[in-house]
Amino acid sequence: MKRRHFVKRTALGSLAGLLGAEIVFGANMPDNYDLLGLQDPDPFKLFGKDKEMLVLNSKPWNMEAMAHLLDDKVTPNPYIFVRNNGKVPEDIDEKEWTITFDGESVKEKKTFTLEELKSKFKHYTYQLTLECGGNGRKEFDPPAKGNQWDIGAVYCANWTGVRLGDVLDYVGIKSDAVYIGYHAIDKHLSGDPTKEPISRGVPISKAYMEETLLAFQMNGEDIPLVHGFPLRLVCGGWPASTSGKWVNRISVRNKVHDGEKMTGSSYKVPCHPVAAGEEVKDENMCIIESMPVKSLITYPKSGAQLAKGKKLNIRGHAWAGELEVSKVYYSIDFGVTWSECTLEKPANRLAWQRFKASIDFPKAGYYEVWARAVDANGESQPMLVPGWNPKGYLNNACHRIAVKIV
Repeated sequence: MKRRHFVKRTALGSLAGLLGAEIVFGANMPDNYDLLGLQDPDPFKLFGKDKEMLVLNSKPWNMEAMAHLLDDKVTPNPYIFVRNNGKVPEDIDEKEWTITFDGESVKEKKTFTLEELKSKFKHYTYQLTLECGGNGRKEFDPPAKGNQWDIGAVYCANWTGVRLGDVLDYVGIKSDAVYIGYHAIDKHLSGDPTKEPISRGVPISKAYMEETLLAFQMNGEDIPLVHGFPLRLVCGGWPASTSGKWVNRISVRNKVHDGEKMTGSSYKVPCHPVAAGEEVKDENMCIIESMPVKSLITYPKSGAQLAKGKKLNIRGHAWAGELEVSKVYYSIDFGVTWSECTLEKPANRLAWQRFKASIDFPKAGYYEVWARAVDANGESQPMLVPGWNPKGYLNNACHRIAVKIV
């Protein structure tokens, strides 16, 4: 009996530590009771996020940044969006971590510890832009199912790791290899251990690109747990869903990977334009690969006020999937005329690019500042929401902010 009381007091002390307060009537708490205060933890504290981040969902956790939070050239962790499909893993021991390479098109199945991966292969660091395929979904009409992302499901961080292509060469792959698929340790929301929350992949050509990494550091530190600690795949310029977190297995396939969220309509758009609301058969849907050209005004915050006669200095970022951005323009007359911004070169391929401009306004009143980027192939952002698709993917319409001159 004494031992049972001791164990209960110890457990109550631990729970109080998590809650940050004494459980006043804890002695009355039934055995195996789940405290309400621990069932929905504070995501800002849990994931180290800024209080201005917007929570879209808690089961699973999904949250995004507001545009002005993304002003840094390299996005710090507090402003990096969270996109999960299952439960965030717990109690990870990186010393015990392994990653296995298997599948129809490997010459021989191989497993590496994290330490072996780090010691056998050269390390590389790149700034890489990751954007959710559904970023901007809330603007589609009719509405599309899924998290109603606004504009903040994008970021550009420094990623350090080993090239996936180097590891594939070491493992040895067959000539019939066409795709890789990732597998991870996160659990399905249902709790069913036979189901994977997500298992996507990329063609072999993308797997072998220099910037495709098995990463173990983000912004010079261990990857935060919610972003894939201790190891994740990073495929910059493609939908962020291809950059699997908590990866412990890579399958080398002799066909397009058929894991969870690779079939049906997930992360696919109609191969040809369709009318809004039209049903599209699965066989007429194409997998999203390189993301479209896009831009974001990160300064000033929408709703800014400026004294008449003063110039407004704006800045932001532009990116274009696998391509470089060639030009960025701004408009203050709802797209009737456009002026060119100053555009910086990317830090490396697949990194976003900083743009700036200094704007004069003709008189006092309300204005909207629009930004429009153009990629290296001459493709430009549309002024309004682009062609409708069933899942609300790839909205790359011009970003705009409100400004009042007084």
